[in-house]
Amino acid sequence: MKRVLKFIPAIVLIGALLTAFTPVEKTAVKCLIQLTNYSGEGAYLIVSIVDADNEYVETLYVQGKDSEWYSEITEWWKFYGKNRPNIDAISGETISGGERALSVLQIPNDKIDKGYNLRFETSVEDQGYYADDIQFALSTENLKAKVEGKGFIRYVRMLPQ
Repeated sequence: MKRVLKFIPAIVLIGALLTAFTPVEKTAVKCLIQLTNYSGEGAYLIVSIVDADNEYVETLYVQGKDSEWYSEITEWWKFYGKNRPNIDAISGETISGGERALSVLQIPNDKIDKGYNLRFETSVEDQGYYADDIQFALSTENLKAKVEGKGFIRYVRMLPQ
């Protein structure tokens, strides 16, 4: 019996390590973003997961690759700028007024229907910044919805894959 008890801490450690490195399952959701008709520079756009206290959890998508302007997206920059984690979902150039962008968001399944929100932030040079141009509950139902914006985004339409 003593021999078996001797190996329990090692077994527990191995189990914990395997759990820590298990990849998170994700749901792919197409996201169509339609901007309002405005004139001027293209919009930088950030899509993030935030918790119930509006604290950032993860950045899912960045539209606009010129990182010198990221600090203008002030709320997100407070989160991202500290550590500057690698973001896989940085898209190309900004999109201008009236244009649309289509992307595929990889949403962690452990965040869906668990009290998290999806936040869309927009910023246009010399025209303004909307920290919550669109924000809605990250729920199974909302991942099939069309949601109206209140800033540079006219609407987003979510389309599960």
